[in-house]
Amino acid sequence: MPFDHRKTIRRTRTPRRRVALALAATGCCAVLAGCGASQASPSDGKSTESPEASPSGTAGGASVDAPADTPADTPAEAPSGAPSSRETAPSLAGRTVVLDPGHNSGNFRHSQEINQKVNIGTTRKECDTTGTSTNAGYTEASFTLDVTHRLRDLLTARGAKVVLTHDADRPWGPCIDERAKIGNAARADAVVSVHADGSAVGNRGFHVILPARVREGSADTTRIVGPSRELGERIADRFARATGTAPANYLGSGTGLDVRDDLGGLNLSTVPKVFVECGNMRDPKDAQLLTSATWRQKAAQGIADGIATYLKG
Repeated sequence: MPFDHRKTIRRTRTPRRRVALALAATGCCAVLAGCGASQASPSDGKSTESPEASPSGTAGGASVDAPADTPADTPAEAPSGAPSSRETAPSLAGRTVVLDPGHNSGNFRHSQEINQKVNIGTTRKECDTTGTSTNAGYTEASFTLDVTHRLRDLLTARGAKVVLTHDADRPWGPCIDERAKIGNAARADAVVSVHADGSAVGNRGFHVILPARVREGSADTTRIVGPSRELGERIADRFARATGTAPANYLGSGTGLDVRDDLGGLNLSTVPKVFVECGNMRDPKDAQLLTSATWRQKAAQGIADGIATYLKG
């Protein structure tokens, strides 16, 4: 927050001549192999409480990558960077996408550094936060980096140039203002910041945060408000299709879109940018999804499809 969800088939041999005669007699096209369709279930939460600004009960400084309640599936189960089976993936050759995995697992050990305030255009705000976590200790920073890696693979497979704001290659940060500068310097066609929320139990679903129209101090989002909304709408639509989850039931009026003017990562951006809050880590049902490698692959697929349709739109 800014703040992963076999079947053995016995093969029987049928004489080729008999199959050929049967096909000729019926004039039908026999389907010899099935397609892997998405089987995600929709969310069912119905609460309307407001999200929390920060996690509670987060342990010390350690980053936990494998919580006790994580399902047994592994990243190997999820499909690789192949295009979505639901649509032909457009080429993104010549396009630049910046991916911003929210927070950093090292932030827990660098509270002094991340608490220093930086300019977010309209005021000053903390450099970064630790992010939230599931009750079992699966951190938002671990989640966002995993989804970002999957998303990077999907986009590069389509020909896009992908830049990451960080790749767990630094002890903490980057600060929110630096994250914006990375997208600006890359002259990105789209920037997506990946997050998960830390709201109350019963608050479920995803939402996409869009920049408000801000023209104050060193912030001027005038030129990016329109394209950012289009990017956000495309991602929200494809994310729901890919994961089978519903828009957040606690903000965004059921649209999955939320406009904010207090995020430096948006206020300081000069290129189209959105934040994607993939679900609520504090709700047990959403947490079960977020800790599933299979579901995380679907989340990455949805975001990738949204980016692609925006860039080719």
